[in-house]
Amino acid sequence: MLNRFARALFTRIFTPVARLLLRLGVSPDVVTLVGTFGVCAGALIWFPRGHLFTGTMVVTAFVFSDTVDGIMARMQGRSSSWGAYLDSTLDRFGDAAVFGGLILYYSNDHGDLGHDWNQVGEVLALTCLILGSIVSYARARAEGLGMQANVGIAERADRLVSTLVCAGFVGTQWIPDQTLLVVLALLAVASVVTVVQRILMVRRQALAAVPDPTA
Repeated sequence: MLNRFARALFTRIFTPVARLLLRLGVSPDVVTLVGTFGVCAGALIWFPRGHLFTGTMVVTAFVFSDTVDGIMARMQGRSSSWGAYLDSTLDRFGDAAVFGGLILYYSNDHGDLGHDWNQVGEVLALTCLILGSIVSYARARAEGLGMQANVGIAERADRLVSTLVCAGFVGTQWIPDQTLLVVLALLAVASVVTVVQRILMVRRQALAAVPDPTA
């Protein structure tokens, strides 16, 4: 859902940055690679050590490369299947790093939850990691079959923003540690709903494409 409302805003904000990088001779692919490395490093270095706020700030600083590289490619007139493929593939690394970092955060018993609730946090973060991959696969597989599956209440941007915002606030201790558990649980449920929505959408398209034998 956030993709639909925020894309135009972020395009306006980051267009000057994209234009500057192109003048410096930086390619969109380099921005994609550096952004992915930064997201992975921020999540996997800082989250396991219990520094949720610092990790969130580092991840946030690099996650917008996903917007900048697309703007650069369009400015160059080089939007291509290769760029879309590279971007989508590396996005999976970033998503895995964020939720993998949270798994390690909980496994190291950070925060004030206690061991048992930290184990719950591990399970929830792992569940979000797995379901997030399934959400993405459901869309990619549909598009590979020539159909659309771009519906859902928990798209990538929704999952990432919700997790990072909550983790950042927990890291500042402005909100209790339990809040992140609640958000992860809600994201897990929303991801299941999204998968079901995409399956039903593809099913409708597939059935509509089958000729009626009685016609």
